[in-house]
Amino acid sequence: MKKRKKGLLFDLLNGAVLTLVALVTLYPFLYVVFASFSDPLELMSNSGLLFAPMGFSLDAYVRVFENPSIYSGYANTIFYVVVGTLVNIIATCMAAYVLSRKQFMLRRFLTVMFIFTMYFNGGLIPSYLLIKDLDLINSRLALILPGAVNTFNLMIMITGFEGVPESLEESARMDGAGDWTILFRIIMPLAKPTIMVMVLYYAVGHWNSWFNAMIYLRDADKMPLQIFLRDILTRSQLGAMSGQVDVEDVGLTIKYATIIVSTVPILCIYPFIQKHFVKGVMIGAVKE
Repeated sequence: MKKRKKGLLFDLLNGAVLTLVALVTLYPFLYVVFASFSDPLELMSNSGLLFAPMGFSLDAYVRVFENPSIYSGYANTIFYVVVGTLVNIIATCMAAYVLSRKQFMLRRFLTVMFIFTMYFNGGLIPSYLLIKDLDLINSRLALILPGAVNTFNLMIMITGFEGVPESLEESARMDGAGDWTILFRIIMPLAKPTIMVMVLYYAVGHWNSWFNAMIYLRDADKMPLQIFLRDILTRSQLGAMSGQVDVEDVGLTIKYATIIVSTVPILCIYPFIQKHFVKGVMIGAVKE
């Protein structure tokens, strides 16, 4: 009975602490949602917590979506996310497969070379000159090819591939399977949790990316969503600084609306990948 009471007390305290942590973590996002639907004048007069929209208003979202470029930005971002993530996964899986094979002689050397890039890089100007020499300036490929393999994600993928029993590869080779068959029909299906986590990492990276687009792209019809949202936010701030009263009033809520517009779509993907998340990161981390 004493053990049951102690266990029950621990569960109650643990549940209370976790609930509090969840509320503290969730509230900033809820604040942004409430603020984005609030009346700008009433929101400016509020200096405390926000538990519901103050004077429900859609003015901020109207200002964001009345720009026709926002729709082409969405289309471009979806293209970069889908194509870029596909290239990332294929390239990372191929590199991870090679570097996870213990019989590969250059395995250690190439792994060190990949890790070296995590700590040292050429910088912005050499990178720009490289992209220019490759004739990728103002090309969609400039946002996809240079970051085809992320070293941190590669290390996780290698660990996941190493967790696949070697006996499966040996039996497949005895049946005449080659490296391509082993990778795409044996290793990758068994490492699905790890791959799904990498899909999430890469997709979020492409969705939030804006700096490379600002540096390498010239045409507005190739710009991703984040560039247009940045322009909307910048114009609202400049309008407030120039004394335009209506822009100044709605400028605060535009900030929150842009956050929601750029965040909600990628959040909708997370529930479909969440079940693989912990398993994908931890797979191969504990050896028997």
